[in-house]
Amino acid sequence: MIFDVWGQTDVGLRRENNQDSILVDKNLSLFIVADGMGGHRGGEVASAMAVEATQEVVEEQVEATGPHSAREILKKAYREASKRIYQKSSRDNPELAGMGTTMVAAFGFGNKFYIANVGDSRAYLFKDKNLWQVTEDHSLVNDQIRAGILDPNNPDSIVAKNVITRSVGFEEEVEVDIVERDLVPGELYLLCSDGLSGLISNEKIAEICRKYQGQQIVNKCIEEAKKAGGDDNISVITVKVC
Repeated sequence: MIFDVWGQTDVGLRRENNQDSILVDKNLSLFIVADGMGGHRGGEVASAMAVEATQEVVEEQVEATGPHSAREILKKAYREASKRIYQKSSRDNPELAGMGTTMVAAFGFGNKFYIANVGDSRAYLFKDKNLWQVTEDHSLVNDQIRAGILDPNNPDSIVAKNVITRSVGFEEEVEVDIVERDLVPGELYLLCSDGLSGLISNEKIAEICRKYQGQQIVNKCIEEAKKAGGDDNISVITVKVC
């Protein structure tokens, strides 16, 4: 597999520190965006720990002998990440209590791409000039939209936009969603934190993907999020299948 990959994380305009962490590991075909939460340093600690644990577990499992299941590798990685973060905050360092992180990961294995997600960081697929959201947000807003309580077309009806219902590390165990897709040359995947998706529309992201390539897409996404206020840290990774 050959991937053309670009990634960047930016503190944005309103935050003093960056609680996002990203990973671009071409050797493992593993790409991650994590958006941490927690007071003081909690968010940045949680996101960094999640990325590190996931990379370690995936590398260990890929190098191990015997049959491999990409789904099981990712499940094990997310479980390990959640366990490490929870133990650090609840036992080792109480001042970090309650920290956790979203995490979306794309893992190329065999002739498939596996997209794993917990929280509201997203993965999109750009294909044939159209954009699809591959992951589903684990958020209070999305739960209410699915239940028919909120109208997604009426922004004024939406409150508590930043409340997520599932995260890595807030509890010791975590359930991860995994989507499996065939690798198709020419398709582009975009991973991002809600510092992007919460500020600019899917239509705008699609427009950027139509007009630009590679690093330009990443740069333009961050630029547009800042134009829209830059209220949060902004992380973007693009992965094009070659």
